[in-house]
Amino acid sequence: MNRLAAETSPYLRQHADNPIDWYPWGDEAFAAARDRGVPVFLSVGYSACHWCHVMAHESFESTTTAAIMNRLFVNIKVDREERPDIDAIYMQATQTMTGSGGWPMSVWLTPDGAPFHAGTYFPAQDRHGLPSFTRVAEAISQAWHERRDEVDELATNLTAAITVELPQTPHESVTAETFDNAIATLRRDFDVEWGGFGRAPKFPQAATLSLLARHDPDTAMLTTTLDAMACGGIYDQVGGGFARYSTDNEWCIPHFEKMLYDNALLIRAYTDGWLRTRNDRYRRIVAETIEWAMHELRHPDGGFFSAFDADSEGIEGKYYAWSDAELREALGEQYFEFSKFYGVSERGNFVDPHSNFSGNVLHLADREHEPSPALLEALGQLRERRALRVTPGCDDKVLLAWNAMMVRALCEAGAAFAEPRWIHEARRTTEFLMTNLRRADGRFLRTWQADAAPTDGWGLNGKARLLAYAQDYAALAEALASLCEYDCIEWLPAACEVADELIELFHDDVNGGFFTTGSDAERLIVRAKDQMDSATPAENSLAANALLRLSTITDNARYLRIGSECIASVATLFVRHPTGFGYALEAAARIAFPSVEVVIAGDPDEISTRKLFEVVYTRLSRNRVVLHTNPDMASQVASTVYLLSGRGLVDSNSTAYVCQHSTCQLPVTNAGALIAQLKRVDPGYELTSR
Repeated sequence: MNRLAAETSPYLRQHADNPIDWYPWGDEAFAAARDRGVPVFLSVGYSACHWCHVMAHESFESTTTAAIMNRLFVNIKVDREERPDIDAIYMQATQTMTGSGGWPMSVWLTPDGAPFHAGTYFPAQDRHGLPSFTRVAEAISQAWHERRDEVDELATNLTAAITVELPQTPHESVTAETFDNAIATLRRDFDVEWGGFGRAPKFPQAATLSLLARHDPDTAMLTTTLDAMACGGIYDQVGGGFARYSTDNEWCIPHFEKMLYDNALLIRAYTDGWLRTRNDRYRRIVAETIEWAMHELRHPDGGFFSAFDADSEGIEGKYYAWSDAELREALGEQYFEFSKFYGVSERGNFVDPHSNFSGNVLHLADREHEPSPALLEALGQLRERRALRVTPGCDDKVLLAWNAMMVRALCEAGAAFAEPRWIHEARRTTEFLMTNLRRADGRFLRTWQADAAPTDGWGLNGKARLLAYAQDYAALAEALASLCEYDCIEWLPAACEVADELIELFHDDVNGGFFTTGSDAERLIVRAKDQMDSATPAENSLAANALLRLSTITDNARYLRIGSECIASVATLFVRHPTGFGYALEAAARIAFPSVEVVIAGDPDEISTRKLFEVVYTRLSRNRVVLHTNPDMASQVASTVYLLSGRGLVDSNSTAYVCQHSTCQLPVTNAGALIAQLKRVDPGYELTSR
């Protein structure tokens, strides 16, 4: 038995019975390596990672391999989702050494934590030009003992290489031209037939799609991608929700794991797509994805779990794929229409190479049409039938940043589609996070797990642990800013408190931007700073967007300055690498385009008030904040917000106030007049409301 059984991470506990003598990350492991005079082997992965499971089955569960690893190294297992700081440092080392990266990540370290060799998946036997895992391990151990000077020099050079931040360039202003040029770059990499950018494997570029919705005069890149993903197998046609990525160019065969953050970001992208085009398909995808998350990922107390595995019963895709015979039996006479619409064949379109399991991954063969009511009913029958299968493993830890991203998505979708239930769920989730992922002294924590053994000194209920990172704080500040706009202004003190703590704990006062870890956190070999958006938005992109939004609401010059510096420091890279800065470009629009402030005064239950909100919430904008005040309700918070000062009813009617650059239009009391004002002051209004 190794040391992982008591860990809160489901991923680490999956390896608790491995014959490899795993340590969790910590001083004990590095002290053991120093005492024994051996390197550290660091294995980083996550619970929904298919190839992590493959390597575990092939190597980590092998007693022969374990004997070698236990003799040669001290072995550490890390969940990248719990420890993004460790993951970021050693992923950078892996990419520097090999030119690529991914998970499982395999890195060999000195007992001081300096990396000197790295890779990703290694097979159990020599295969396809890859050396076996044990062959690599033995060669590394030999080099450690026989050529130690070379190893130490490599470790020193590699550590120096990963200490460097993004190239330091002069701060650059962003303008409307920045966005035109970024769109032009995206157009060069665009797959005109199937959407997306680049070749397979294809990842949903959710922030890039939201960027296109707001800034591309032509909707072709946006709609081609949204339609292809919605019709493909990357979207679970039976149960809703998106898989992590597609293994082919057509978005047909996914890598089946489902992540909370992908779905939160794609809810926003499809909401923006609907706001731009009014395509009912996008409304359906948003609703189905939210309902999937509410049903499958929701903890009863209010948080969202992290992910579902790609595998069930040890076979990738077995839960999701369908044999032709099973579909014939389940659907009867409906089979013929169904099979034609969803691309079903006797042979199927998916094979798991490790088990030879095969089947059909459902997808819409014709992207032009939506499923009929009869086909939707057939999907419901399959959903009931699939529920009898062995479900993929659920990673049931609740991560602060990912939940905060879901809060923002629920707020925006709830407002756009007039679904107050979704905003209620955003509020409930936030209350859960503020209560459960926080220490008694107010310090936020990264992860909560219902089955965790209570630990003194961590969360208020003992089930949360690990100091929250800049991404957690910044995403939570974003979520709270969204609640200020879409729920009520009473969230503002909490939003400002989180923003202030973000600056105090993580801001780089010398070079600007935000470090991944707080000033009170464990010291690693590098204090990382995440500046590029990837699977999730970078902490600096999230922070910039949150601070710039809050600066408009509060008129706080410090928020404006720090948020603007985050963007200016990477602005030279926007045009060359727009997919690496999709979320940062959203924040940059708050600098490049004039801010539009809209205040609506009135009883939220009155039809006249709701009509004014509809005008605003069902139109996209490049830079806008929307606040609500109810003059019949006294609010100490509202009285401190300068945008709400003097914003009362006109002639007892619900009233909208539109301002820009401290210059306000005349108050209006009907939707038509509000539309006319927004067209005058918002340069993106007509583009995004067609």
